[in-house]
Amino acid sequence: MAPGGPREPGPPWEGRTVVLGVCGGIAAYKAVQVARDLTLLGAAVDVVLTGSARRFVAPLSFEGVTGRGPLVDLFAAREAALHISLARGADCVCVAPATADFIARAASGRASDLLTTVLAAATAPVVVAPAMNDRMFAHPRTRRNLARLQEAPGYQRVGPAEGRLAAGEGSGPGRMAEPEAITDAVGRALAGGGALAGKRVLVTAGGTREPVDAVRYLGNRSSGRMGAELARAAWLRGAEVTLVTGPAAVAAPWGATVVQVETAREMREAVLGRVGGVDVAVHAAAVADYRPRSPRPGKLKRAEIGDALTLDLVRNPDIAAECAAQMKPESVAVGFALETSDLVARATEKLAAKGFDLIVANPAGERDAGFETNTNRVTIVGRDAPPRELPLMSKFAAAWEIMEAVEDRLRGKGGAGP
Repeated sequence: MAPGGPREPGPPWEGRTVVLGVCGGIAAYKAVQVARDLTLLGAAVDVVLTGSARRFVAPLSFEGVTGRGPLVDLFAAREAALHISLARGADCVCVAPATADFIARAASGRASDLLTTVLAAATAPVVVAPAMNDRMFAHPRTRRNLARLQEAPGYQRVGPAEGRLAAGEGSGPGRMAEPEAITDAVGRALAGGGALAGKRVLVTAGGTREPVDAVRYLGNRSSGRMGAELARAAWLRGAEVTLVTGPAAVAAPWGATVVQVETAREMREAVLGRVGGVDVAVHAAAVADYRPRSPRPGKLKRAEIGDALTLDLVRNPDIAAECAAQMKPESVAVGFALETSDLVARATEKLAAKGFDLIVANPAGERDAGFETNTNRVTIVGRDAPPRELPLMSKFAAAWEIMEAVEDRLRGKGGAGP
């Protein structure tokens, strides 16, 4: 499941047409979930089954989750020849699972069935999700065929993952990528041509934990969900994303390079070592403002402490402000402001004081927004435009809008090219 929870219609999938090719392999059953997820995200999904795929999964399963009958016959006609009409209408072609046989045929330009004929006629981007035994995947011919396929314009590969294979085959690289990774790879193919394409984006997420003793810490309620969705939205838009995250309650998005940290000082070290080379930095982490001056090496015992415990706290570094001062002139710095009152006024003050290009302000303590929720209500405050207040929406939808504002800012600074 994506970091933001249940999937919902929206960009970049909504209103787009995806041709989903399914080859004959044990992973074909997962393709039903891919078809379902793409449909839930708002795409129209035309499923093309190879002859061998029908030996693993019934066509009716795909019709049940997409509302559209799967296609199998190369010589059928639908307005034009079927392979031409499918190729012409596709915004993206995805093949999952892609078997070693299919990869060999596609790499050599064969057009021997409906699926390979659609590929021969398609100009849309193509996402290939290999799935096979680990020995087949490791074979030099398979590697050579995959490399040749990826050299074709518009082709990208997702997976394979490493894990358990078919019964009796053990574990290893060759397992088809999970459905959420495949649907996000399709999303990147659909959306990745904007101002963020090829840009380097750094996102911080989660809270930090400041040790009190060997077992206790000072922290906050941040789940890391907003930062994870920002990283996901940037990656979908074509960026190369590094996510520096403290402890989080959600999975990191597929496609991002993840750097795990725990304390504010660890996060500072990880971020300052990278921020000078990025095009966008988004500081969504809830960094602890203070830390105990001298954490105890062992466990504090209540019997020894008594009725009151006093901690000597010292201020943590202001990571976001330090980073904004070290970024390239044409880069974009985005900060977050969690406020209980005077939301826009305080965000505007922070924008100027810390050198940010954008501030994302959200109210503290409001129901269904902020910490530990799937939704958020934010206001985007920038230097050259009036504040933009967004309604309550999923954190992914909010992240998508924030990245739209980042792209606008990049174009305004002349940094829109890869």
